[in-house]
Amino acid sequence: MTTFRIEHDSMGELKVPADALYGAQTQRAIDNFPISGLHLPRQFIRALGLIKAAAAEVNLAMGHLKKNQAAAIRKAALAVADGQYDAQFPIDIFQTGSGTSTNMNANEVIAHLAVQGGAKVHPNDHVNYGQSSNDVIPTAIHVSAALTASEQLLPALKHLKKTIDKRARELKNTPKTGRTHLMDAMPITFGQELSGWSAQVASAIERIEEALKRMRRLPQGGTAVGTGINADPRFGPAMAAQLKKLTGVRFESAQNYFEGMAAQDAAVELSGQLKTLAVALMKIANDLRWMNSGPLAGLGEIELPALQPGSSIMPGKVNPVIPEAVAMVAAQVIGNDASITIAGQSGNFQLNVMLPLIAHNLLQSIEILSNVSVLLADKSIAGFKINKARVNQALAMNPILVTALNPVIGYEKGAATAKLAYKQHRPIMEVALETTGLSKDELKKLLDPMALTRGGIHG
Repeated sequence: MTTFRIEHDSMGELKVPADALYGAQTQRAIDNFPISGLHLPRQFIRALGLIKAAAAEVNLAMGHLKKNQAAAIRKAALAVADGQYDAQFPIDIFQTGSGTSTNMNANEVIAHLAVQGGAKVHPNDHVNYGQSSNDVIPTAIHVSAALTASEQLLPALKHLKKTIDKRARELKNTPKTGRTHLMDAMPITFGQELSGWSAQVASAIERIEEALKRMRRLPQGGTAVGTGINADPRFGPAMAAQLKKLTGVRFESAQNYFEGMAAQDAAVELSGQLKTLAVALMKIANDLRWMNSGPLAGLGEIELPALQPGSSIMPGKVNPVIPEAVAMVAAQVIGNDASITIAGQSGNFQLNVMLPLIAHNLLQSIEILSNVSVLLADKSIAGFKINKARVNQALAMNPILVTALNPVIGYEKGAATAKLAYKQHRPIMEVALETTGLSKDELKKLLDPMALTRGGIHG
């Protein structure tokens, strides 16, 4: 049976579970928003803890907190950042749009822990000194996204690119039928095909790194409306410096707090780059699915690693489960971006009022893209095998190779040769011997698939 204690805030008294570290404002939010059961993610709570720890250090240095208060707040805040008290952050993401409830949740938990440590600490007067939910929550979005992208997503993408590049080198001399409109086209090598994937990932890395420059600009110091009321004018820059010291990330104080609090343009930009990455990963995943399709009734060019049974009724069936997971992650990220785009428009005058939604969706996108990129590298791309017999058969039968004869026999004769090969289901070499007047040696040279992958005129 749950036991309670009585807590109070500016609205009066309220029952709170006896073992809870939070207080009345958190409990009101729990009672007010029983909506989704979704909570702000671990990385966001980590950022809140880091912000409160940094604030304690800055306020001590500026003479606004006593040494024992600052030490107790810092210790408790770092424990929150470390994940020791995540269960004490139960508020739904669909709450007050400023995230005030979550900021007060952090203030109450940290104050409670500090009091347990023997210091006289108040959630508002000490833990939240020089701060407002209106600058803390936007700052936490920036800090959490910058940290998670730097520590998880970028390393995952670099690993994916490295894996693709390794396979591209291994397959640089393995030609295959190229396809446009899903139809047979001139040959390329598997290495060339994979090089396109690698370039997509490299461009995604560049885009994300560029967007992170703006995510590292923090609006902390703007307090209630951007003017910095009740905060030391030195507070914002000092906070950025302290957070840089705590994390190793090059945070800086925003030049304009009004932008950082009223708008979430930097988060919208980063989400847009995550969407672009999702589109790239969807393309790669679908290429793998097509290449693996069949294996008898599809393209059957490659064989992906077999990871699990593919059917509860069809014995022996194996499905491309990792590419399918990648595609679903991409769909989720694209949906998250749509929500973030709408949320970014919801800055009314001096404050955006969809901050918890932005935080949740942005961090979810970063996390699932990070995880699935590693799986795509390790469980699909690193281990797929080439079905050389199938690939070579398709090359030999590909009438589109006749394109290489255009400079010698002309487009019209080439088209007639290709149509005849299609109609009779015969290798293009056999038909070309009959229609072009060229010798077998000449045709072997002109229609060599590997030579054709190098482009240019052959003859």
